[in-house]
Amino acid sequence: MSDKHPTPTAINLHSKSRLLAIEFSDGASFRLPCEYLRVFAKAGEGHALASPVTGKESVNITGIEPQGQYAIRLTFDDGHDSSIYSWDTLYELGVNQEQNWRAYQESLQKAGYQPGGTVAGEGPRRIRLLYFTYLVKQLQKEAEEVEIPPSVSDVTSLCEWLRRRNPDQAHLFQAGSFQVTVNKQFCEPFTRIEAGDEVALIPTSPNVPVKK
Repeated sequence: MSDKHPTPTAINLHSKSRLLAIEFSDGASFRLPCEYLRVFAKAGEGHALASPVTGKESVNITGIEPQGQYAIRLTFDDGHDSSIYSWDTLYELGVNQEQNWRAYQESLQKAGYQPGGTVAGEGPRRIRLLYFTYLVKQLQKEAEEVEIPPSVSDVTSLCEWLRRRNPDQAHLFQAGSFQVTVNKQFCEPFTRIEAGDEVALIPTSPNVPVKK
């Protein structure tokens, strides 16, 4: 193994958001989308890509297998399981993520490929919101079905949208005043929100936040 880069201190897969979170011994941390890791799999093995890998917008990682003390093998749900990612490769993919992704998008355009994913025009996306403690009294409801706009892609953007939706109630959704679960699992700010999800907002204090 090369000493060029630090070694990982934590590797966590966030399946709902299709992200691999990696922390390194020098303090660097990266959130690498599964799609990004998949489309750069062959490049990580040292092979040049003759044409961009396509159709991996919804790919997920199903297995992480250590390879000695220097790498991991990732198994994807599209059946790809032959790529080994060394610590150096993972670090470089993290550091160069923005420019790598930009170059990948440009290669897709040149190839005439239109990526899939969530876009306006696919139809409405509806989720179920559950409220607890003072939110029930303040909102006068325990739950509601809402249609979320295209701008809502994760927990952070959902909370921002809830604050904008009704300015008079924005103080109820102040950052840090509640915890969020998605499909009964406590989640991260970057957890993906998709059609059909059940999202619960659980206040962390019995007191109603003060209006600012």
